[in-house]
Amino acid sequence: MKKSLFIGILILLAACAQNNSADIEKRVNDTLAQMTLDEKIAVIHAQSKFSSPGIPRLGIPELWCDDGPHGVRPETLWDEWASARQTNDSCTAYPSLTCLAATWNRDLSRLYGRSVGEEARYRKKNVLLGPGVNIARTPLCGRNFEYMGEDPYLAGQMAVPYVQGLQSNGVAACVKHYAVNNQEEGRLKLNANVDDRALYEIYLPAFKAAIQEGGAWSIMSSYNRYQDKFASHNPRLLKEILKGEWAWDGAVISDWGAVHDTDGAAEGGLDLEFGTHTNGVDKNTANAYDAYYMAQAYKEKILSGELPMEDLDDKVRRVLRLHFRTAANEHQGSMNSPEHWADCRKIGTEGIVLLRNEGILPMKAGARKIVVLGENAIRPMVVGGSSSSLKAQHEISPLEGIRAAFPEAEVVYERAYYSGEPTPGKGYNYSLYDITEERSSEQLLEDALDALDGADYVVFIGGLNKNKKQDCEGNDRESYELPYGQNEVIENLAAVRPDLIYVNISGSPVAMPFVEKVGAIIQAWYLGSETGNALADVLTGKVNPSGKLPVTFPVALEDGPVKTERQYPGIIDEEGDWQVYYDEGIYVGYRWYDTQGIPVLFPFGHGLSYTSFEYGQAQAPGTMKDRITVSVTVKNTGEVAGAEIVQLYIQDVEASVDRPAKELKGFEKVWLEPGETKPVHFTIGRDALSYFDAEKHEWVAEKGTFKALIGASSADIRSEVSFELK
Repeated sequence: MKKSLFIGILILLAACAQNNSADIEKRVNDTLAQMTLDEKIAVIHAQSKFSSPGIPRLGIPELWCDDGPHGVRPETLWDEWASARQTNDSCTAYPSLTCLAATWNRDLSRLYGRSVGEEARYRKKNVLLGPGVNIARTPLCGRNFEYMGEDPYLAGQMAVPYVQGLQSNGVAACVKHYAVNNQEEGRLKLNANVDDRALYEIYLPAFKAAIQEGGAWSIMSSYNRYQDKFASHNPRLLKEILKGEWAWDGAVISDWGAVHDTDGAAEGGLDLEFGTHTNGVDKNTANAYDAYYMAQAYKEKILSGELPMEDLDDKVRRVLRLHFRTAANEHQGSMNSPEHWADCRKIGTEGIVLLRNEGILPMKAGARKIVVLGENAIRPMVVGGSSSSLKAQHEISPLEGIRAAFPEAEVVYERAYYSGEPTPGKGYNYSLYDITEERSSEQLLEDALDALDGADYVVFIGGLNKNKKQDCEGNDRESYELPYGQNEVIENLAAVRPDLIYVNISGSPVAMPFVEKVGAIIQAWYLGSETGNALADVLTGKVNPSGKLPVTFPVALEDGPVKTERQYPGIIDEEGDWQVYYDEGIYVGYRWYDTQGIPVLFPFGHGLSYTSFEYGQAQAPGTMKDRITVSVTVKNTGEVAGAEIVQLYIQDVEASVDRPAKELKGFEKVWLEPGETKPVHFTIGRDALSYFDAEKHEWVAEKGTFKALIGASSADIRSEVSFELK
């Protein structure tokens, strides 16, 4: 055995025995010292669609990535997006990250990460491309369903345990998409014009939390430009902030095809290049991956002295850390286990949000006839959406879940509306059921109305789907309204049955002009493999709903802060560049609606229960130096056990700068039996009171009066207490 190979094997064995940072640094330095220039160049770019090479001479294995974050994507061909058509690559499809954020449950986020990490490890993946923590700036963004809502604090708090749970399996989180990637329209070329205060207060905190508190091992640079430089080439984002201010030692991975030139990538802070369009199939067939920007061209610039070896060595060190933290891990993982299905179901039930209930829910046992309407009652949702499309081992539809929950009832189904032929992104597979429909929209409505006679319950399951220009990567929605004529259908049904239960399946807010005309509304997101079972659990009261909205549902799109063309989708400037202006600054989501006093359909943090909760008077010391504890009691005043999400907002009463009416700075999910009372305590520091001073480039907490607002949502403040910052 060659000495170098023997050393490499010893390094990997040591990695299995010990994975602390000091040990990793020693192994990184030992390995780097033995590497040739060709080996250094090889490990910083792909060798296939989803893998990068190891160092065979030193016993370092390949690094394999997989699209996430909702499950482990099916295998693709070596050089292509096309399916490898394997029969053993199905997975458990977990609920969308908007659903996870709606649980407001940190423990459940850790469970989610650990569970999906076990599946990734079983499939021998080293890096899962997720979680996504971009802020929902506009409801129209086609990829909002992959993210964690509109608030940076909530997104960060939910991302941290996901990252920790995932990486406990030796699978790296690749937090995405860094940064200011808040729309799909024009994402490959737009330039995001955002001021530093908004950047640091709104768009960076969730990334920072995932990095510094979660300990994420990798991060994905986004497609868009910022300060006229692509994110994969952006020294401000990658070197100054990420690796400088945050002192991060992980690896920056490009989004697939997000690299544009050698100098920019080499000098801008990128570490690992994937997806550049030289795939060996339709061009560069002789040396496809050598044609990557950080491959042969980079090597030549190193040899000529145009680019320094120190930058290359830094990239290699970061990639080696990723190898040692993941590829050498001894976890085996598991796939499609009953435990994973139970995790999926639990996350789904806790993320479902009861938006409205006029005494209709929960559905009672003994129903003789239940009418289920709407295409989304039968439509598979784990497929589609492009990069997050999955091949699940099973997917329980809402119709199947309701039928299983009411085995003695006659459950009648009518489609009621038709979405048309699918417009697929990567990974669509509609062989699971027949998508075609021969009836006209008029006939579909007539048949739905005819089915209502004698029904004990009528459940309409509609919303969006994962077609292009719905909840799907690559395009944004064209309208805030429900598609496929659903408003008219619901209005007609509700005129006959005002007790109609509307279940909205979507990853983003939608308009609901019928809100006062139906008996109940449920926001069900995308719930994954156990969709039908999770939904039925909440409909029947087997699980008391406890989810709350991570996004505001405005009445109309024009009520929101993004109003002009230059804000969205952007304008083409005199040089022909696509410019998007974040003129709203820090006023995103509830920060806008609450500060402006604009009525909304459903506020941020809103969610009902089958029980009721009473809040006591908030208590806090009168003055604060560095930290303060705010306390409140919560009592379950209803007849069933349930959970309340207690939210802490901070208001700066005496601010010298423009500040929102309130900002979320704490939350706790409290489980209470009927009649039970529990105290809730929030300890906050000066950071919770601070704003970012762009001129000084520092966080500032001004002395003066602040209010701690305790609420059931951003618009439902139950108690408040004032204190002074000295």
